[in-house]
Amino acid sequence: MDVSKRLVYTPLLQNPVSTSGSYFEGEPSTDYFIGVTSIKINGNVVPINTTLLNITKDGKGGTKISTVDPYTKLETSIYNAFTKAFVRSLSKVPRVKPVAPFKVCYNRTSLGSTRIGPGVPPIELVLGNKNATTYWTIWGVNSMVAVNNDVLCLGFVDGGVEFEPTTSIVIGAHQIEDNLLQFDIANKRLGFTSSLLFGQTTCANFNFTSKP
Repeated sequence: MDVSKRLVYTPLLQNPVSTSGSYFEGEPSTDYFIGVTSIKINGNVVPINTTLLNITKDGKGGTKISTVDPYTKLETSIYNAFTKAFVRSLSKVPRVKPVAPFKVCYNRTSLGSTRIGPGVPPIELVLGNKNATTYWTIWGVNSMVAVNNDVLCLGFVDGGVEFEPTTSIVIGAHQIEDNLLQFDIANKRLGFTSSLLFGQTTCANFNFTSKP
């Protein structure tokens, strides 16, 4: 199966200011930024301050992809609106005591399971603009974290108050696990597939060896 045919593309953006711990003045960021314009949960738009999703001239805001951060970090106001919307979408499911660093947790048996993870509403990162909108869908396998045998938690964390840290959304490793990502640097775009479990495969099954 050629999974690359499932790739959907969105532009890679340039942050004019480095987001690394140490850098020279005027040095642009080498991190990978994408243009998230809104977030949806179960098809409903999460009410957030969308100006935080723009990259300012001094390098603040925006959305970047990180394999260093284990879970996606959201600026505090975004995080609060996001978790509130997620809890509302599962209003009939009782919550359990949170397990740090997470604040929204459920009993595993209350959520059930599907071939793409726990039975929770899909989370959509809306990318681009009205003329070319794409959606990166995060299903239960990537949105929920098993903290023990009985409890599943929403795998997003509070990244701090506005512009502390600098980037408003940092997409972490758990959210991109078993999502095929293609960083097309030459064409300044990112290709992504959402969960490979839809195709009954994982990244561990890939053979990236070049053919002679």
